[in-house]
Amino acid sequence: MTRSLTLLLLTLGTAHAGDLEDVQAALKQARTQVARGQAEVTVLFPPRATPTRAAAQLPALTVRPALLAKNFSVTRTGTEQVAGRDAARFTLTPKVGDAARWTLWVDLKWNVPLAFEERGADGTLARRAALTRVQSETARVTRPAPPAAPAGLRAALTRALPGLRLPPGFTPVGVQPRGQGLEVALTDGLNGLTLVVAPQDVKAAPGVASRRVGKVFVWLVGNLPQPTLQAALAGVRSATPDPLGTFSASPDSNP
Repeated sequence: MTRSLTLLLLTLGTAHAGDLEDVQAALKQARTQVARGQAEVTVLFPPRATPTRAAAQLPALTVRPALLAKNFSVTRTGTEQVAGRDAARFTLTPKVGDAARWTLWVDLKWNVPLAFEERGADGTLARRAALTRVQSETARVTRPAPPAAPAGLRAALTRALPGLRLPPGFTPVGVQPRGQGLEVALTDGLNGLTLVVAPQDVKAAPGVASRRVGKVFVWLVGNLPQPTLQAALAGVRSATPDPLGTFSASPDSNP
């Protein structure tokens, strides 16, 4: 009985590992090939006057494979039709914390995404993009992988903002100027947050937390529950962006 249970658990673990590998392969394929035709893209977070637009292809997703594997459980949950084509449906669920959950539909023949959906921890839809009609063949594209996070950036962020508690799974991957301040990009492999140190405050809005620290303001922006965003900033004791200066690059030099 014990041996049978062990074999079952090993089989399930292998299946989920295979699902992750399948998603990783499809997302890698999407850097060089995409399905084109007619797509509908809806963005509800951040709010905008016209949330839905038409497009010829899906928006690109910025994915960091190692972080995705570390922070998400990936499970294939069936086969569905998207734009008249058979697609595998995958759910991507954060292993810890309150980050957004994702669903990805991957064409069974082409092995490229045909649709994706992002939902907050409470199930609220934040973003959805889906092809409604596709051309007969995929198209070639060139989408470089995101650059590696600079070595030492996390330690520099700790020195710049002592007491900062990054939400579970998130890590800094880049810095760039923002007006008279600095903007730090954070990711868990799929979801993104923006951390800003600036001389001025930001307007209150869903998905935005800010607090004054000395003579500057620190903001954290992203699709996380408001208490989680606020808790990340609550312990910040001081704000000295100088340690981050050496990591800052012009937006034009960081495609």
